[in-house]
Amino acid sequence: MESQMFGNNNSIHLDNGVQLQQQPLHTTVRFSTILLATSSSSSPPTTTSLKDEVSSSLSSSSSSSTSSSTPPPIPPPPTNFLTALIAGGLAGTSVDVALFPIDTIKTRLQSPQGFLQAGGFRGIYNGLGAAAVGSAPGAALFFSTYETCKPILLSQLQQQRQYPLGDDDDFTTQQHSVALSHMLAASIGEAAACLVRVPTEVIKAKMQTNTDHALSLTNTIRLVWNETHGGSPLSQWTGGLYRGYGITLMREIPFAMIQFPIYEYCKVYWADQYRHGVPVNPIEAAACGSFSGGIAAAVTTPLDVIKTRLMLGSDREGRLYQGVGDVIRKTSAEGYGVFLSGIQPRVMWISLGGFVFFGAYEAFKSSLSPLLVMSSSSSSSSSS
Repeated sequence: MESQMFGNNNSIHLDNGVQLQQQPLHTTVRFSTILLATSSSSSPPTTTSLKDEVSSSLSSSSSSSTSSSTPPPIPPPPTNFLTALIAGGLAGTSVDVALFPIDTIKTRLQSPQGFLQAGGFRGIYNGLGAAAVGSAPGAALFFSTYETCKPILLSQLQQQRQYPLGDDDDFTTQQHSVALSHMLAASIGEAAACLVRVPTEVIKAKMQTNTDHALSLTNTIRLVWNETHGGSPLSQWTGGLYRGYGITLMREIPFAMIQFPIYEYCKVYWADQYRHGVPVNPIEAAACGSFSGGIAAAVTTPLDVIKTRLMLGSDREGRLYQGVGDVIRKTSAEGYGVFLSGIQPRVMWISLGGFVFFGAYEAFKSSLSPLLVMSSSSSSSSSS
């Protein structure tokens, strides 16, 4: 087929007499393709059909260029070790000091001698010194471990599964890998934090329940150090400081495996649905932490009752506990409802604590990250 262009190149005359207005320059290649396709057909092309095909080609070109120009969402960068360490320590101290009276009431409700005999509402700040000393290093250990392990575990899980992005089933698998990485990272973080948290809990519980000779922090440490009954295999060196380490892990790991996937999911959902992909602010993160913590607290209350009684060391008649099994057996004899003792203050304490803790953590993290990055950049430039 031959074509001729006349005059000012505003029209195209074909051999079959069809005259078309010339399209803009950027559609020349697509227009030529359409002309070649129509020349091979048995029936002569019409002006309407050619215009329709040109219009269809232009619309598909526009939609493809628009979709290709939309960048994929960029995940937030992982939190570095030092930021998580400092922010976690500050957040842990904030929540333990602010909500200590509620924790005291919960511990006395779970005590085998009963709430009133354990002290009632008297001296609800007993043990605050132990909590203040242990909360900062415990929370710092947890968050530094959690934030460090989270991206490493996610990368390992993704490499093992070898899935391409984009397919719905593969996207679901990816979400499962993200949740699993949060569970595993939180479990490792809890195991590290309990190295500090368990001795703190033992000393604090003694002081909160007005145990004999637990009148001051130094006296209570000395009292616990000299206890060797029903403790850990290391009790000959650590005394009763690590009594209940195993049951504390049995409480903290399920708690973390419930709380942190819910917390991380709520943050992502909130950002996607209400903030157009912008990460949540500290107040919104606090609400996510409060919601997830309340659920986890209610589910793990029976484990918390067992942990509290094992750390106290003896039942209401003064008989020493001989391990977790003995605690469960003696507590069951009082009625199975005892395993839910203190659930109301526990849920309230952890829900409020989650709001303060995660809000403070995200606030400290967002404030410290730029400062630490600038500090590390200036130190690296000066060394070079």
